[in-house]
Amino acid sequence: MRRLFRTLVLALGLALSAAGMARAEFRLLMIEEAGCIYCQRWKQEVGPEFPITPEGQAAPIKMIDIRSDEIDTYDLSSRPRLTPTFILVQNKVELDRIEGYPGEDFFWGLLGLMLERAEIDLSPQG
Repeated sequence: MRRLFRTLVLALGLALSAAGMARAEFRLLMIEEAGCIYCQRWKQEVGPEFPITPEGQAAPIKMIDIRSDEIDTYDLSSRPRLTPTFILVQNKVELDRIEGYPGEDFFWGLLGLMLERAEIDLSPQG
């Protein structure tokens, strides 16, 4: 009986551990291209601080060239046509997007709305 109990406890522990590892992975894709002045503006105005913000921690940025075949590895509602395009994905599936760069203040507001709609918790313990 003890052996069965230990086996059940071990199985439960492994299941809980696997559930934790299967947690949703969020990313913010930045579709860019060489020579895009708005891509450069984002990189200057937002880029340096993005990784250390709660938003950047919740959905780390991944930059992809608009001509890259890597875009096809994501399940997107449509192929991006403008640069920059910011696409919030969960486990490689599009949830929301921002087309273009409206400036730093508007960017943060629009990103906040995207994360809110996706129910992403930005609190430190979230």
